[in-house]
Amino acid sequence: MSSDSKRFSHVANFTGYMKIAADWFGAQRAGLRVLDLPAGNGLLTDALRAMGHEVVCGDINRERADYHYVDMAAPLPFDAASFDVALCLEGVEHLVDPVAFIAELSRVIRRGGHIVLSTPNVMNFYSRLHFLFTGAYYQFNPAAAPEVAPGAAADRGHIFPLSYFQLRYLFDQNGMQVKQVLGDRYKRKALFPLYILLMPLAWLATRAMLLRQGDRREHERNRELLEHALCAPLLFSRSLVLVLEKRE
Repeated sequence: MSSDSKRFSHVANFTGYMKIAADWFGAQRAGLRVLDLPAGNGLLTDALRAMGHEVVCGDINRERADYHYVDMAAPLPFDAASFDVALCLEGVEHLVDPVAFIAELSRVIRRGGHIVLSTPNVMNFYSRLHFLFTGAYYQFNPAAAPEVAPGAAADRGHIFPLSYFQLRYLFDQNGMQVKQVLGDRYKRKALFPLYILLMPLAWLATRAMLLRQGDRREHERNRELLEHALCAPLLFSRSLVLVLEKRE
């Protein structure tokens, strides 16, 4: 590992959200052209290459010699529709402008292609309780944010929490639709008795919010929003994992 890479946060083990991504790829045909961004330590890249996929790694770290230097805060140095799949695991929350990045990530995917994205799940019950008492979502402690000069190509840590609702809207604006809502390990299982007590209130409040708005044209969409908002991965998982498909 180079001295540069130590300035950037990436995990040292094959995590739960990596396994979810690998399992999804295991159900796809071999030979996909994949963008892994940020590539981190390359463990998932190794797994995907072993499955027979062509993986292009992008990152601002210098972990491996074959990494393309890619600053996620800038336009991506790839042609439009040049990848079958883009992976972005635990990266979007590190950006000052995730809106621009989501547009760029969607741009480089071909029609019918996919994005597999994970980010800390701010909609799980534990994160909601954390916000109630602190004003900050779990895993987004403002005291942990490093001092970084504006515009610097650096790891800013977890600075931009994004909910399922926000991610769905932003990707929809760029021609991507949610196909699957997944999650990794459940967070704070000791609090499950409290979560069970809160479930009826969450169901009633979420249903009232989503099904009392809009006209018939939005009814099907809002039904799907409700289904996703109350699914177990979103309510309990540490990381939210979305599989999105680019519309034909």
